[in-house]
Amino acid sequence: MKSEALVSGMTTYGAEGPRLSALIVARNEEDRLPACLASVAFADEVVVLLDRTTDASGAIARAAGAVVIEGAWDIEGDRRNAGIATCTGDWILEVDADEVVEPELARAIRDVISTSRHDWHQLRVDNYVGTRLIRHGWAGSFGTTSVPRLFRAGAKRWGYQRVHPAVTWRGVQGPRIPVGALQHYVDRDVSDMLRRLDSYSNAKAADLLASGDIGTLRANLRRFVSRAFKSFVSRKGYREGAWGVLLAFCTGAFPLLSYLKARLEPARHHRP
Repeated sequence: MKSEALVSGMTTYGAEGPRLSALIVARNEEDRLPACLASVAFADEVVVLLDRTTDASGAIARAAGAVVIEGAWDIEGDRRNAGIATCTGDWILEVDADEVVEPELARAIRDVISTSRHDWHQLRVDNYVGTRLIRHGWAGSFGTTSVPRLFRAGAKRWGYQRVHPAVTWRGVQGPRIPVGALQHYVDRDVSDMLRRLDSYSNAKAADLLASGDIGTLRANLRRFVSRAFKSFVSRKGYREGAWGVLLAFCTGAFPLLSYLKARLEPARHHRP
């Protein structure tokens, strides 16, 4: 269940034309939040939603002039919807704390919102593990190279899931912004990638149990093979060498591991 949120701070940067809100959702991200905040300073408003945060993220966000929301949300979709509801801009840019908006993309976003007749746009994502840029092999729910993060107020609503919630859109999708990228520092190292697999599959197991249909072993074994093949072959993960093998394994293992946790440890993972 969502807690009551505490909201503090307000800074608008002022700009002609449509107003842009940048939304950052974070939990204990004091190390990465400063770079993210600096990269969205071009927005007219910055909103930072802090979920069960115990570090200095709140102080860092307030010092940057952001609107700060603090609370506790068990469901990722609820958390993100709460952040969207706080934004006051005509357009909203969703950015995670482990992401940085390239200056070229920032300029392109300003150009797009001043002329677009559409309701949302995809942005390119460059994914890093540590300092290594991995361009190939991202697939399924474990990573993506394009995300619909720029949208008009009222166009996007997240679903009621703990991990990778579904999205409902209103309006018409526009073309992907052709220049610049979100630099996504998705994992710090191999161990961090495996910890993310464990965390994601915990949340997915809870979603499966809540839905009343966890699937079958046979279906998830097939998904393991098909998703790993898609990552390594169709998405050209082989170009990344051993990193591509690791990424294909994690991509394929995510639904299988989620199913096995739901089947073998239902009491541990069941959350209403």
